[in-house]
Formats: sequence, C-alpha cells, structure tokens
Amino acid sequence: MDAGSVNSSPSPSSSTSRYLKSQSRFPLQEQFLQRKKPRENLDRFIPNRSAMDFDYAHYMLTEGRKGKEIPPASSPSREAYRKHLAETFNMNRTRILAFKDKPPASVELFPPHFFSSAPQDKSAKPRRHIPQTSERTLDAPDIVDDYYLNLLDWGSSNVLAIALGNTVYLWDGSNGSTSELVTIDDEDGPVTSVNWAPDGQHIAIGLNNSEVQLWDSTANRQLRTLRGGHRLRVGSLAWNNHILTTGGMCGLIINNDVRVRSHIVETYRGHEQEVCGLKWSPSGRQLASGGNDNRLFIWDRSMASSNAATQWLHRLEEHTSAVKALAWCPFQSNLLASGGGGDDRSIKFWNTHTGACLNSVDTGSQVCALLWNKNERELLSSHGFSQNQLTLWKYPSMVKMAELTGHTSRVLFMAQSPDGCTVATAAADETLKFWNVFGAPQVAKPAPKANPEPFSHISKLSLQTLIGYSLWAKLQPRELQGKEMQHQMIQRTLESTTNIREQLQPRELQGPGQLSGSKVQSSALKVHSSRLMSDKYASN
Repeated sequence: MDAGSVNSSPSPSSSTSRYLKSQSRFPLQEQFLQRKKPRENLDRFIPNRSAMDFDYAHYMLTEGRKGKEIPPASSPSREAYRKHLAETFNMNRTRILAFKDKPPASVELFPPHFFSSAPQDKSAKPRRHIPQTSERTLDAPDIVDDYYLNLLDWGSSNVLAIALGNTVYLWDGSNGSTSELVTIDDEDGPVTSVNWAPDGQHIAIGLNNSEVQLWDSTANRQLRTLRGGHRLRVGSLAWNNHILTTGGMCGLIINNDVRVRSHIVETYRGHEQEVCGLKWSPSGRQLASGGNDNRLFIWDRSMASSNAATQWLHRLEEHTSAVKALAWCPFQSNLLASGGGGDDRSIKFWNTHTGACLNSVDTGSQVCALLWNKNERELLSSHGFSQNQLTLWKYPSMVKMAELTGHTSRVLFMAQSPDGCTVATAAADETLKFWNVFGAPQVAKPAPKANPEPFSHISKLSLQTLIGYSLWAKLQPRELQGKEMQHQMIQRTLESTTNIREQLQPRELQGPGQLSGSKVQSSALKVHSSRLMSDKYASN
C-alpha cells in the first residue's frame, strides 16, 4: 500500500485555514517574482583577477612612486627620452589596477575540415538544450494531495483541465485564459479524476460519490451522468473512442458506451484494491491498469467476455507498491512503462504481447507519473518524498539526461501538450508548472526537386536506334548487293523504329495539331536515309 492523501480527515481549524488561504489566492493565476527596489540591489563588483596586469601594478606601487616623491633634475632631452620610453612600454596609465585588452581572435587561413581525413557525420544531431526551470507557474490552491487520484489532463484542443477541490477549471493554452467549468456540491465531491475525450471538446469528471459526469466544454453544459457501476469513488478514467473506461476504489474496471442508455458494456474483475491507473494502448486493443494491490494487469478487448475464466491477458506482480504511473510507448506498440510507489521506486518496461519484463530501473523515490517524448526516444518521470523532481531518461539506455527541480512537494500529476513539447505538472505544493522539457518538434524539410535530365522526353531506345542506324549506313552498305535491297532495308528499319516509338511515347506529347516524337524522328530518319542513298547512288 502506498501513501495516499495526507489530510484524509481535516480538522475544523485546518479547514478554516484552507478557506482563508483560498480566499487570498486565485486559481490558475500566474506567479511573478517580486523585484527588489533599486537601492536594495547593492551587489559588489568583483573584477576578474586573471585579466589584470599585476607586474605593472607592483611597479606603480614601489618603483614608480619614487620619481614622483623626489623629482630629479632633468634636462629637456632626458624628459623627451622619458616620455618616449613611457609610450613604448605603455606606462602612461594612471590607474594601478587596470584590465588587459583581450587578444584578437585568431584568423583561420584554412577551414578545420581541410586537414581532417575522417569524413564528417552530417547526420549527427546537435545536443538539445533542456531548460532547468519552468517557463510558467500558476497557482493551484486546494488541490487534493492524494497519490491515487488523477486530477490533471491536457486535451487535443490545447485546453488543460485541472480539478481543485470541488471545482474543475479550464486553462486555454492558446491565449492563457482561465474559466470555471463546474463546481460540485460538497456531498458529492471532491472531484477525483478528469479526462478529455479524443475530440478535445467533451470531458469526463469522476466524483467521490462513485458517479461520472460528462460535460461539453464549448457549450459549458452537462450531457449526462453515469451511475450504477461503482460503489466508491472513481479515481481513474481512460477514453477509447466512444468507450469510457472507469476505475474505482471498489477494484472494478467498467467500460461505458456513452452513446447508449445502458452504458455498461463490459466489467473487468482482477484488482483487489483501488484502481489508480488506466491507459489504453494507441491501437485501442489493450488496456493497462494499475492498482493499490501492487498489481499491473493487461486486458485485451477480445478476451473481455464476462463468461471467460480469466479476463486478463497478463497479471504482472513484480511491483512491490501501488502502480499508478503508466505510459504506452509511441514508437513501439507493445512496449509499456510502469512506475511503482514509495516502497517500490522503480520504473519497469514490459512486452505486453508476452508479459515479459524487459528492464527495471531503481529511481530512488516514489514514481508518480510517466510521459513519453513523442519526438525522441525519451521518458519523463515525476517523483515525490525525496527531491520532488522531474527526471528525463534516455531510452533504452536509461541514462539520466536532466533532473528538473522547482516543486517543494511531490509531483503527483503530469500532462502533455498536444504538440508533445510542453509538460504541465501539478504538485501538492499547490502550484501548476509548465516545462519546455521535450523541445520543439522537428519540421520535416521538403525533399529537393530532382533536376530533369535534358532531352528526357526522348527515349533511350530511339536514340540508340538512330545512332546505330547511322553507323550501319556508313559502314555496311558495300556488303549489300544492289541499290533496291539497301532501300528496302532502310524502310524496314524506319517502320520498326516508328512502331516502337509510338508504344513508348506519352499521350500528352501526342496532342492534336502537333507531330508526335516518333513521327518527328521518323521524318528525320527518312531525310537522313535519303541523303545516304543519294550519296551511294552518286558514288556508284
């Protein structure tokens, strides 16, 4: 069992303090750091000692002052000599500690690759810069500090939904505006889960009273309420087209067809305690579920019949704590990543076709959420109870690429923007942060247009025939007996060339009012052959 809600039964004094805190803070308002007054910013200037001329400073403090204290008798020639000497050795400065001028940059007469014998790898990608701080921070007062809930989701319409106590707020990523969707009554709340439908317009809201509400976010109205499936709170939701899968504290997993009146179509039984993680595979064929019973199940829709002896495809029991963090790999359909709670602290990778555990990595702290990078082979994990950090891993080596800190309490929830670049995190410190951890997506460059070859409309066969016949006409005529036989041979060659060219010629080159390429070449061959025949008749 993993640590869940910290304040499960708040006292009257704590509720009063929370009420006063909520009155002083507004949800989803950006936090700005207060700048100090100009007179308070009195930082000392610390120079760079490596850029100072200490030899000249020592001379000015010792030998250079002797001449000024007891000025010797000097003649005009000696004074001129002293000035010339001072200019030569740069001794006209009045400051004792002065910076040296940086040497000019060296000029490369030849490019670096001129001397390198090894070919340069043009396909090597430059290392991506990963910002170490969040690009935006919003207030999230009254967020429920409960490991088993799922209170944050980012829809395909670039609208982020977050549940704060009994209220669901919407934050529009395109313009940064905030709106309130619904506030649940105290006897039905708090909100225990939120999840956007694939269309980015409809959203499912799980409640503490075991009900699930469906809302239209654009019209800001409730569509229907799903009842009768669960007996206790609904802490996890997952959409698969028109099927809404719900997981409750009772241990049941229910597939609800939101199009029909009798919405319960399938029920999965396997977990003995609360279901805290649900994720459908991108193909929609397999469902991964994690529970507080330390078990991970893989369900297949083809085995979902309630009459089957075992409904699950795989029951995986390698985790030693609650399994909430689940993430399907976007570039390998049968690869699933799962994260364990405070007593497990590991990330495991599974082949969902065979049920084999491919790898296990000890993270050192509670794993709250997992997200795959849609553009690179990377995995992001959020943690708690230790450093409350975000860790970016390189897959499959699982080398740490970055560790992002900023939250002061465990990072319970994560959501990814539709473009896959920005990650939103909500923590028990009542803040919502946005991280540009996955970078900008790479835009595919258009393929360069191939330069058309000259005379591409003339087939190679026609050119070879023309050249071959010219050589034959020049070299072979004396071996033939009679002028009429030569003329017949030329006519047969012309006819065969015309037939072949007509079959290969594109139709667009055979428009009305113009000769096709074969006819033009045949005419050229006829003219050429007639000239050859006339030359041969004249020679004979």
